[in-house]
Amino acid sequence: MKQPEYLRTVQGFARRELLGKDAYLDSLAEAPLPLYRRFAATGLANWWVSEESGGLGLGLEEGVRIAAELAYSDAGAAFTLFIPVLTTSMVQWYGGEELRERHLKPLVAGGGFAATLGSEHAAGSELARITTTARREGDAVVLDGRKAFSTNTGFADFLVVIARAQDDPSGYLAVLVPRDTPGITVDKRWDVIGLRSSATYQVSLSGVRVPAGNVLRGNGLRLLEVGLNASRILIAATALGIARRVRDVCMEYARTKSVKGAPLTANAVFAARLGQFEMQIEVMATQCLAAARAYDEIAARPDAGEEFLRAGTLKQALTTKMFCGQTGWQIASTASEMFGGLGYTHDAVIGKLLRDMRYVSIVEGGDDVLRDLVFSRYVVPVSKRS
Repeated sequence: MKQPEYLRTVQGFARRELLGKDAYLDSLAEAPLPLYRRFAATGLANWWVSEESGGLGLGLEEGVRIAAELAYSDAGAAFTLFIPVLTTSMVQWYGGEELRERHLKPLVAGGGFAATLGSEHAAGSELARITTTARREGDAVVLDGRKAFSTNTGFADFLVVIARAQDDPSGYLAVLVPRDTPGITVDKRWDVIGLRSSATYQVSLSGVRVPAGNVLRGNGLRLLEVGLNASRILIAATALGIARRVRDVCMEYARTKSVKGAPLTANAVFAARLGQFEMQIEVMATQCLAAARAYDEIAARPDAGEEFLRAGTLKQALTTKMFCGQTGWQIASTASEMFGGLGYTHDAVIGKLLRDMRYVSIVEGGDDVLRDLVFSRYVVPVSKRS
């Protein structure tokens, strides 16, 4: 079947800008990389934003294919380019018309970025324990606190900050904040071990004042759950892309390596491992696309925002991220062993791919956190849930 135009465009970009540039992309170069502007020039930046807001309106199923294609060449670039889906989804579903007009349209037109500020050091995975506060002052909301991990904040057009309502300890808000608002300080960029072409920051908020109309509709933690559904599925898709690259790197290596006088490609153990990889990759692809279709079915409804709120964290998003992270790690870890000592050096790209793969089971909820969510939301009978 003929590939759609958008996928050919992504493949062309990845070949030109990413593939074979592993040393540069793994160097923690100054962010944002110039190549992100060149991606915007393809017309595909923020591909998921609705046509009403100036975007292409591509569904998550298309997004899985795009993310996997980008991640094949560099997972950090893929993550940088798709992670704004978390932020923009919350604005799209729960921001007022004026807010969408003022922020989503310019974002798309400029090929820009958005970021979400949710996690904090002390709270860890228990976001209900966050200490960043939002207080009302007349027709404004004022934010104070510190956020631990936020990708793209340093160069984002706008942020969505998750904060505790100061006048209601059990209430939480999601607040849209233009990046140039006074009081936002980037404390540092984290020196991450993988995805080094992306940029994740620690951020402080001190007296950050925005109009009360910038508060999104609904409980902030619930809105974050909704936004995480799309990004978690795309994170799983990066595992798929990395796994495909690992398979191909192994085949390239095998063509130049001999074992007992025969090429490695003729070795039965090697062949069995690559056959196992291919089976796992096929199931990962099937699972990512199935989860994306389940998301798209809700997104296509006229009451999509309300239905997402009712559903909260989707089972398909949780299980797909867990499965692809664990399966991808098995593939990358096994492949690194296949390279022997070379696999433990920076001379072989397999080390970078191994480090990039690890993020899938860590960001946006580590596997233990997600296991607990699956148990409490989908295993415990409804009548016995607290």
